[in-house]
Amino acid sequence: MTNELIRNFSIIAHIDHGKSTLADRLLEITKTIEKRELVEQYLDGMDLERERGITIKSHPVRMSYLAKDGNSYEFNLIDTPGHVDFSYEVSRSLAACEGALLVIDATQGVQAQTVANVNLALRGGLAIIPLINKIDLPASDVEMCKEQLEEILAIPSDDVILISAKDGTGVPEVLEEIIRRIPPPAVSGLDEFRSLIFDSTYDSYRGVVNFVRVIDGFLVKGQKIRLFSTGLESEIKEVGCFFPGMKPVERLFAGSVGYIIPNIRSPADTKIGDTITDAKIVCKKALPGFKEVKPMVFSGIYPIDTKDYDQLRASMGKLQLNDSAFTYQAETSVALGFGFRCGFLGLLHMEIIQERLRREYSMDIIATYPSVVYRVFKRDGEMMEVDNPVHLPDPTMIEKIEEPIITAKIMLPNDYIGDIMNLIMIKRGNCTRTDSADTKHVVITAELPMGEILVDFHDKLKSVTRGYGSMDYEISGYKEDKLVKLDIMVNTEIVDAFSTIVHVDNAHSRGKALSEKLKDVIPQQLFQVAIQAAVGGKIVARENVKALRKNVIAKCYGGDITRKRKLLEKQKEGKKRMKQIGKVNIPQEAFVEILKAGS
Repeated sequence: MTNELIRNFSIIAHIDHGKSTLADRLLEITKTIEKRELVEQYLDGMDLERERGITIKSHPVRMSYLAKDGNSYEFNLIDTPGHVDFSYEVSRSLAACEGALLVIDATQGVQAQTVANVNLALRGGLAIIPLINKIDLPASDVEMCKEQLEEILAIPSDDVILISAKDGTGVPEVLEEIIRRIPPPAVSGLDEFRSLIFDSTYDSYRGVVNFVRVIDGFLVKGQKIRLFSTGLESEIKEVGCFFPGMKPVERLFAGSVGYIIPNIRSPADTKIGDTITDAKIVCKKALPGFKEVKPMVFSGIYPIDTKDYDQLRASMGKLQLNDSAFTYQAETSVALGFGFRCGFLGLLHMEIIQERLRREYSMDIIATYPSVVYRVFKRDGEMMEVDNPVHLPDPTMIEKIEEPIITAKIMLPNDYIGDIMNLIMIKRGNCTRTDSADTKHVVITAELPMGEILVDFHDKLKSVTRGYGSMDYEISGYKEDKLVKLDIMVNTEIVDAFSTIVHVDNAHSRGKALSEKLKDVIPQQLFQVAIQAAVGGKIVARENVKALRKNVIAKCYGGDITRKRKLLEKQKEGKKRMKQIGKVNIPQEAFVEILKAGS
């Protein structure tokens, strides 16, 4: 097939704006999938994706479409994840395309993530076809969406196509506009072999499977290839396309999208965004945009039952095969036993991994309070990165601590500006800019410490704005602040699982909240148990679990008061001695309750 008859495109949208439903209609109209085989959100293979209504892994598919001009076109739809945590994967998927369908919910209008994804597409030089979806709903406001498109995204409202992905209204017109507005793949004419890896997965029988877009040259079975970033050489065992399942073909030409199965067993050897070239005719320059994906959020994951440790390690290994951005390494906690320190791209990524461990591998796990990567500068000039509060050096050795800062764009109705400004201030952030999106909406740009948005910021944003607010963020750098390690001590012993790094101004309130929660969940002992929150050697909050007390004077039916006093003094001495030698065993349920409590 000539390049003139190929169109490569993505669908970009905010979460729940109808991206997967539109993909279903395109598959149905092009007869790629028989109607009897089609299920809702066909390209979202995981149960978790269907339940949450989000795309976690991208799913490419090739469609054949007989256009009105009589030609049969090859459409390559490269589906993209919709959440900010997966923005690098989105950028690589967009790099494999020439155009994008921008889907906007007619009832909600332009959202924060819509802006972020459009900016990614524009930076990649993609042709954008704006679609206003869900026009069949009574609450739809098409005029508001058109106004926002022009005001926020600078896209002419005349270019908009009105559709309903659910019932198929306007979707045939979209197919014709893809041919008209999205250019065919350009051929550089260079005598080189270059292909972009925009995603990869792992097959336990065949090894690594790379999803590729061929830029220059071709790929064929038996060809010797080289990965540009690592220099690793391998032979291609299979070449194929997505129909939407993987089916082998003879070769992949320049401009086409498909998959290759090289002779590589370890997923760590291939990286998303890398360039594949011929082992003999090595390209002079790699394709732009490649970078190493680093985890930004860290959390400890431990098995509830210590017998499950080996099974948890095996389960995490299998998960990492399909998700190279997820990292883990063994660690030990005095309180929780043997477990793993895990790295994630963001909070949603962390939730997804934990949920998959529970569902797909039937693991009963507990996760510690999430933490970010801090830069700690010591007095001897050494700089170390700390992702676990337990590894923080002694305060006397620390010169300064820097924390990661994000730039957040929050889109919300005008009525809630004051409440959101207040929320940002509580989270130690500051607003740098406010722009009017239209007559009813505003976009607030704010700088916030990443550690402050980890647990409850998104929930509070939705709560304050009655569900109408949305946020997108990106890491903007590091900033010095007064950060300290908060330790929780039970009966004068530090419980490392509860240690956190907090701002000095929040140490008292955080310590008090944790102490009060622990007071409720730690069972009573025969002696009083002190629960203390400490910063360095200073106690900032304290709660006591009252002692269980036997009524030793119950047998005294009168007589002299000195008899009762003697019994009480004897009991008091016993409890004092018991406190010195007694140990408090914190039950597993207490850890679960505390870590569920989050903030």
